[in-house]
Amino acid sequence: MRRLTLLAVPPWFAHALRAQRGPVPWSAVLRGALAAGPLLLVAELCGRTSLGVVAALGAMLAGINDRPGSRRVAVERLGVPALAGAAGLLFGSYAGQHTGALTLTLVLTALGLLAGAVSAIGPVASGAGTQLLVTSAIGAGMPLPEPGWERALFFLGGAGWLLAVRLALPTTAVNPGDYRFDGERDAVGGVYDAIARLLLAAGGPEAIRRRVALTAALDHAQDALTGPRIRRYASSAAERRLHAQYAAALPLAEAATALAWSGEAVPAGAAEGPRRLAVAVRTGAPTGPLPAPAVPGARSGPHGSTSVVPALRALHDALLGAAEAFDRGFGNALHTRRRTAVSLVRTALGSAGREYGIRVALCFGASVAAAQALHHARWYGNHPHWYWLPATAVFLVKPDLGPLASRVLCRAAGTVLGAVAFAGLAVLLPRPEGLVALVAVSGALIPVATRHFAAQTAVVTVLVLALVMVGGEPQASWNRIAETLLACVIVLLVGHLPTLGQRGGTVRARLTRATEAADVYLAHVLSDGTAGDRTGRWVLRREAYRALAEARAAIDLAAAELPALARHSEGTDEVAATLERLVDTTTACAVQLDDTGRLTPRHTDRITELLGELAERREQAGLRAAPTRPVAV
Repeated sequence: MRRLTLLAVPPWFAHALRAQRGPVPWSAVLRGALAAGPLLLVAELCGRTSLGVVAALGAMLAGINDRPGSRRVAVERLGVPALAGAAGLLFGSYAGQHTGALTLTLVLTALGLLAGAVSAIGPVASGAGTQLLVTSAIGAGMPLPEPGWERALFFLGGAGWLLAVRLALPTTAVNPGDYRFDGERDAVGGVYDAIARLLLAAGGPEAIRRRVALTAALDHAQDALTGPRIRRYASSAAERRLHAQYAAALPLAEAATALAWSGEAVPAGAAEGPRRLAVAVRTGAPTGPLPAPAVPGARSGPHGSTSVVPALRALHDALLGAAEAFDRGFGNALHTRRRTAVSLVRTALGSAGREYGIRVALCFGASVAAAQALHHARWYGNHPHWYWLPATAVFLVKPDLGPLASRVLCRAAGTVLGAVAFAGLAVLLPRPEGLVALVAVSGALIPVATRHFAAQTAVVTVLVLALVMVGGEPQASWNRIAETLLACVIVLLVGHLPTLGQRGGTVRARLTRATEAADVYLAHVLSDGTAGDRTGRWVLRREAYRALAEARAAIDLAAAELPALARHSEGTDEVAATLERLVDTTTACAVQLDDTGRLTPRHTDRITELLGELAERREQAGLRAAPTRPVAV
């Protein structure tokens, strides 16, 4: 048989070719169609086209942040960046009017330092920092007749319109009679599905990947239930029921993780109970009798090892507890702790915030300086629109969207594709009604296009060019291509320059946080007097796994950078893998202690081995020594 040898593809190029998969989010498509296009149409009919352009821009940027999840989370995910965008538009409008080129460049560079540092806090903060910089450049560079405060108000109104549509329309097809909490129900149901899949994978090669998927499902459900609220606790019976159903999944997840850690297959029917619970969450129907897994004797049968039996008993008890929780339907505890203001400031001022802030400031400042030079050299003729260059640089320097080289390739390809497509459409479509329709269609395509950065760039390019033309500027497709390519060059050069911060700061900061969370979790499980504090243990376990997931995501992105950047994070993948095994072992220890009150030699030996391996791995990766805890039997 002839064997085919595949050429190895560099990680940075492979990432550029990778796209997300999944069903079409029809609800998000509908929201996108109802967002920017109708706003622009109303403004056109009222004779306030320029304000309609600003409102449509606010709706478009909010649409980019529109992701699956609960309505409560959508308020924060869309609202906070929209407020930052309105502030940036206000600031940029007045800064562009009252400062010269040099002062404006320095001011926007300082703003880039602030926005970059804040972006290290988390996804919502990153979205806010991005919109702050993009709109400040637009406000300073887009010639509009309205004052800055009016622009900011209509920008906020456009984003608020999309948020209102997001809150009003159903997002999933489950239980259509009451869709207030459809995002929450789908997220909690996903947790039980992930538990069932992990139980089926126990003892096989897919167990680790299924455990990672369970962590992602728990994170998503936790986020869906913990959005901003007026009252501290859930205010309706339906929401309290969802909280109880989520809380009932935590002991099931713990038992399933312990079973996967044992390395042995579990009875085939063990996954049936979580599956029925998932259906009950999504439909609101009663659970009915739940099939509990058979628990053999300590050493009888193929599933009778001392590693499996305590976890099977824990699974049995967790299913009984879940059935009671579903029947009772009351609960408020989400087993999470909100980050304090001090911790947020510490993150922004830490190594990750400094590294990201300096990189964003340099890229944003350099692109503003280049755009100002081209603007004053009359590159744009009589129609200045120099904001495209710095706005493009902001998206390119944003690490949330992938490795640097991948972002540059996708941005360049997407802009060329979008500009060429718009050039052809602009010739065929009537004005302005054809361009308004094009804006509506592009808005509908954004939720689908977000699966790949190049596709998203192409759709956004078409939408923005249509907005610009409706606003009265001539077609500028080819200028956009030149400016995008220049931004790509700037970001590539600046992104590889030695900076004041330590390279790989984001990876190191998240690994340090994950190590500390794992250490606290391990200490809690092994300490005396904590056997009855399961609530505190579940909080620490959730924090440990969430911190690990964030560290793993940062490591995967860093590994897909060009070699000059990727080498600064070498060895961190092995540290994260060791930490994952340590946290899984800690979870197995917790289940064992609940069942027998003492650990087996396998547990203690494994913890000691992993602590030693962790210290060695951290030293090899150039990280500071990790804290260690004595193993109490």
